[in-house]
Amino acid sequence: MRLGVLDIGSNTGHLLVVDATGGAAPMPAYAYKEPLRLAEHLDDAGAVSDRGIDALTEFVAASVEVAEDKGCAEMIGFATSAVRDATNSDAVLEHVRTRTGVELEVLPGDDEARLTFLAVRRWFGWSSGRLAVFDIGGGSLELAVGSDEAPEVARSLPLGAARLTREHLAAHPRRGVDDDAVRLLRKKIRAELARVAGSVTRYGPDHSVATSKTFRALARICGAAPSGDGPLVRRVLDAGVLRETIPKLLEMSPDQVANLPGVSASRAHQIVAGALVADAVMDLFDLPGLEICPWALREGIILERLDRIGVRG
Repeated sequence: MRLGVLDIGSNTGHLLVVDATGGAAPMPAYAYKEPLRLAEHLDDAGAVSDRGIDALTEFVAASVEVAEDKGCAEMIGFATSAVRDATNSDAVLEHVRTRTGVELEVLPGDDEARLTFLAVRRWFGWSSGRLAVFDIGGGSLELAVGSDEAPEVARSLPLGAARLTREHLAAHPRRGVDDDAVRLLRKKIRAELARVAGSVTRYGPDHSVATSKTFRALARICGAAPSGDGPLVRRVLDAGVLRETIPKLLEMSPDQVANLPGVSASRAHQIVAGALVADAVMDLFDLPGLEICPWALREGIILERLDRIGVRG
C-alpha cells in the first residue's frame, strides 16, 4: 500500500509518501515540503493571516497533485500547534477544505506526544525499557514517558521554537539576541517545565530520546554525525556540550547561525529558543544527553494507521 501523510506543522508543510507492508518498517518513497512558517503568520489576535492561509492552501493543493502523481491509495492530512491554537482555526480549515477538498485533522497536543512516542518505541524497541521522549516543534514541546507502546504520561507545552522566538526574541540582523530577553525567556521555559517535571522524573526513564528538526540541528551543531551518514548512525545531543555552545549561539546573527552544520536558513532564527528549551529539558529532568530518533510524529501517524487497517504484503 502506498500512503501519503500530509503534516501541517508550525514551521513546515511536509508530504511524506511511504510504501507500507505488514511486518515491515514503512519505506519512504518520496517527500515534498515547503517552509510555511505558520507560527510566524499570526496577527496580534492570534489568527492566521490571509498570507498564511493562502500559503497553506496552495501547499495542500500541490500536495494533492503530488500524492496522486505518486500513486497514493490514501492521503492522511493533519495539522498541529499553529492551526490548533489559532483563533480562526475553524475558518482556516474550512478555507482549505473548500479550495482543495482536503479535511485536515487537528491533532490535540497530547495526541502529538502519544503518536511520537509510538514511533520512537517502534524504532528503538522493547530493549529501551522505560522511554522518555521529547519533541520541540514550532509551536509546542511534546513530552511522553512510558514502558509500553502507549505512554503513561503525554503532555504538550507551549514551548515551540517558532512561538518562543516570535513572542520573546527579536534578533538583530547583524548581532545576537538581547541578554535581558534571553534571561526572561529562560525563566519562562524553566517555570513551564517545572510544572510537569515530577510526572517525568518519578518514572525514572531508562532511555531518553529526542525527535524533531530542532533537536537534530542542535545535535549536529554539537558534533553529531551529519544526516548523510544515514539514519542508523547513533546520534546524541550531549547536555554539557550544548551548555557550552549556547553562549556562542547568543553572540551570532541569524546569518551566522544558518552557516552552522545541520541548520537550515529558514530555521536559523529559531535555534536560540530551541537550544534554551533543550538545555532546560536536560537540566530539569537531570539527563546527561538525549539520543536522536529519526522517526517522529509522521511515522507515528503512519504506524497507527497501518495497525488499524492491518496492511499485509
